[in-house]
Amino acid sequence: MTKKTNIAEIARLAGVSTATVSYVINDVGKVSEQTKKRIRDIMADLDYIPSINARSLSNGQTKLIGVTLPLIAPSDTTGTLLETNPFFAEYLGEIHKVISSYGYDILLSGIQVKGKYKNWIQSRGLDGIILLGSYPPDIYEEVKALNIPTVLTDVYESYANDFHSVNTDDAEGSYLATKHLITLGHKKIGFVGGSIKESPIHNNRYLGYGKAMLEANLKVNNDWIFETLTTFEGGIALAQQLMKDKIELTALVVDADIVALGIMKACQDSGRKIPDELSIVGFDDIQAASFTSPGLTTIRQYISKKGEIAANLIMKDILANARTTESKVVKSKLIVRGSTKLWNE
Repeated sequence: MTKKTNIAEIARLAGVSTATVSYVINDVGKVSEQTKKRIRDIMADLDYIPSINARSLSNGQTKLIGVTLPLIAPSDTTGTLLETNPFFAEYLGEIHKVISSYGYDILLSGIQVKGKYKNWIQSRGLDGIILLGSYPPDIYEEVKALNIPTVLTDVYESYANDFHSVNTDDAEGSYLATKHLITLGHKKIGFVGGSIKESPIHNNRYLGYGKAMLEANLKVNNDWIFETLTTFEGGIALAQQLMKDKIELTALVVDADIVALGIMKACQDSGRKIPDELSIVGFDDIQAASFTSPGLTTIRQYISKKGEIAANLIMKDILANARTTESKVVKSKLIVRGSTKLWNE
């Protein structure tokens, strides 16, 4: 077995102390340029890569940002979320793009249990935390007590004021979706969301739908309000139930694209034509929304932009060794594709 090179060996070959080698590795300005070059040349010759753990011990930073995703169903893991909903991949991709430009990496988690989350942060020495979605209040209390740079995304509760926050104008987006269908002549418009009572995101999108309906003097029929899991399978199951119960609707406002795509799939498999028999508007504008036939009319909430803002906010605090709070709201936009059309009764 080849002996692993260590700092002591590099120091011996360079004729310097181990502290001097450590200064060069951590880019501490206490060493002459000539000595730095000699040490770096030796490291290159020996193919020596400094240990991240060793560097974190010396400068107090691991250059790791923890990103926590919401686990919706008991069987969820961070892996299944990335596999089943492109929203998360788009969001994470932009975060990683930004923080990697600073030499930082991402560590993913789905932990939501009091105590375990704090232990996860501390045991890995995370330099900052980005949380997507809502969690039990205990989680936020733990994070606040740790006093590390933190950004919340899609959180509306009052404790969001203690951290950086990045949100979409969810109510406005759903209002635009509903208004679009009303303009097309639809009156029997249903709403599909997650847990409206428990989730501020789904509730805000429901309120936007209700506002547009009331403005148009259209009744919000409780029999036309549906809840399902925010998954492709959730959309399929809901559509099958709607067809079984013969619910008479001409349009649906669906507060997540992945659910809308499941509804479209189930309808088309059953011979129901989209949009001739049912118009559908989604929410998110994930890339898959433009790949379907017909394309999904949806509300673009600029997922990548939210990830970019979250990453820049956390890097700003880390680099400044500061704890600041800013609230950012990203405006949404209606994207019209082929899943909606004029309705003539």
